Amino acid sequence: MNPVVVYVLRRIAAGLLTLLVLSVLVFVATSVLPGDAASALLGRQAKGPALDALRHEMGLDRPLARQYWDWLTGLLHGDLGHSVTSYVAGADISVWSQISGRLANSVVLAAVSFVLIVAVSLLLGVYVALRAGRWQDHLISTATLVPAALPEFVLGALILAVFVTWLDVLPPVSLITPGHSPLETPELLVLPVLTLIGVTVGASVRMIRAGMLEALSADSVAVARLNGIAEPRVIRRYALRNALAPSIQVFALIAQYLVGGLLIVEVMFGYPGIGKELVDAVTIHDNTEVRSVTMILAVIYVAVTIVADALVMLAVPKLRTDTA
Repeated sequence: MNPVVVYVLRRIAAGLLTLLVLSVLVFVATSVLPGDAASALLGRQAKGPALDALRHEMGLDRPLARQYWDWLTGLLHGDLGHSVTSYVAGADISVWSQISGRLANSVVLAAVSFVLIVAVSLLLGVYVALRAGRWQDHLISTATLVPAALPEFVLGALILAVFVTWLDVLPPVSLITPGHSPLETPELLVLPVLTLIGVTVGASVRMIRAGMLEALSADSVAVARLNGIAEPRVIRRYALRNALAPSIQVFALIAQYLVGGLLIVEVMFGYPGIGKELVDAVTIHDNTEVRSVTMILAVIYVAVTIVADALVMLAVPKLRTDTA
């Protein structure tokens, strides 16, 4: 069997085991927290038959093992459970209906940010590699590393100060009309996207720069130049291709960061994404939603890891031989 296929199957098996263990940890962690959804709805001082009846209706009086099994089997069948708001509105409101729109908004934000991060990293990384040691190299390297050293909320506050307070060209919050795509109002994406680019692009630029410098010093590049091949073609065909392999892991780490790193940015700019939804769910003790959202993010995280590892194996033939 193809070594890449074998490796991917092994990683999928390991990933499934990781998700199973994580599901137990997430369930236990949310179960041992003080208070529950019934108390949150009726108030912390609620006691007696009313509280017991609501806890029974929500299934909170069942053994934890039974609750975990019902939740896990529901997940495996695509049922994320029911939201706490069902008991407030008196209607059957599923967790999926609560988070689907927010999840789509987060996917848009993450996808736009990732594409721009890759594009900016490639452009700047190649540029500074071709001017290594010159003032352009020092300037761009410093300019990308400084924001990367700042926490998201600090960099976001600085970006807010520049574009909202000083220039007054962007809205301070990214409020998106429910039922509409963020791409319909792209100006609302600017502040969170700039923040995410600022905190991530420094590492990828440095990695591409290092990879390009190593590729440009290879014998194949020297031979190509001696054969009279134009410099742009040498860079694209011989240098850039070899420089991208070690950068795949960096981009994978950035993608993994975006899975969880959106939380702070979404809350800071009021962006209606899955991160903000998770914070709201924690506030009202909606443990079912917290668990389901956490597992969705974990699945995406594991999937990104497996895809990145497979791409690295495809890009580096030696790894396929070692795995076999």
